[in-house]
Amino acid sequence: MKQRTLKKEYTFEGRGLHTGLYSHICIKPAKENTGINFYRTDLDVTIPALADYVSNTSRCTLLSKGEAQVSTVEHLLSALTGLGVDNALVEIDNAEVPILDGSAICYVDAIMQDGLLEQDAERQYFKFTEPIEVKYGNTGSYIKIEPADKLSIDVTVDFDSRVLGVQTSHWDESVDYSKEFAPCRTFCFMHELVYLASQGLAKGGSVDNAIVVVEHPVDDKTLAQIAEIFGQPALAVTQQGYLNNLELHFPDECGRHKMLDLIGDMRLIGAYPLAHIVAYKPGHALNTDAAKTLRKLK
Repeated sequence: MKQRTLKKEYTFEGRGLHTGLYSHICIKPAKENTGINFYRTDLDVTIPALADYVSNTSRCTLLSKGEAQVSTVEHLLSALTGLGVDNALVEIDNAEVPILDGSAICYVDAIMQDGLLEQDAERQYFKFTEPIEVKYGNTGSYIKIEPADKLSIDVTVDFDSRVLGVQTSHWDESVDYSKEFAPCRTFCFMHELVYLASQGLAKGGSVDNAIVVVEHPVDDKTLAQIAEIFGQPALAVTQQGYLNNLELHFPDECGRHKMLDLIGDMRLIGAYPLAHIVAYKPGHALNTDAAKTLRKLK
């Protein structure tokens, strides 16, 4: 397969989910064999989208180079990977990628209107010979990666939640990423929100960009606190156990979003891996540790 880039530039703007910072981004075509790079226009610093530059994984994936940072890169990287983009330059004027609607669909819809530009060079695949496993003993989470002829990913999500249950998903190049995963929005549990706010996170959360799972009964005071965080006059809990700020696109949208995140984080390997990836209870720390482990095999 030949490498591919964008046919034109695409601009987006909005607040970051965690910092609340307002930023503008422009996703541009890039030359062959350059991969994906983030360019902080305000600092004149380029940060390659590689696991080597991951400096924090608390609630999102953050890349840094010196004093320059770009956080919450996973949704955009997932969109580019799911569409088959090899090379792109992302210009950004602040420290966090806009959350937009909490998924990858805004990027996907814009790019799919024009299609991709095929380049002359062959696609760079990451090849390896020995299977690896990264496991967190305290949580039981793990990622197993085995050599394969093509990329495929299986994800199992289990929060021991009565609302979510156990959710599974599968993706390979035969599965339509744009329909099955791109629309799936980020999520959190109700009991996490007040804590996140106290830690200075979720400043950019809104009624349109986050699914809120209500695992435990909540009183009116707590609902009022959450409504204030979201800038809403009133909120309630649905019979299914979610905050009524939005409706689910899929019954297992939260599990599918974990796949979306994993696809984005694994792109930090720097190329499409020829691998079968099995992830149990993945998260940004585990995902990026697995990407770092693979990169050490080069």
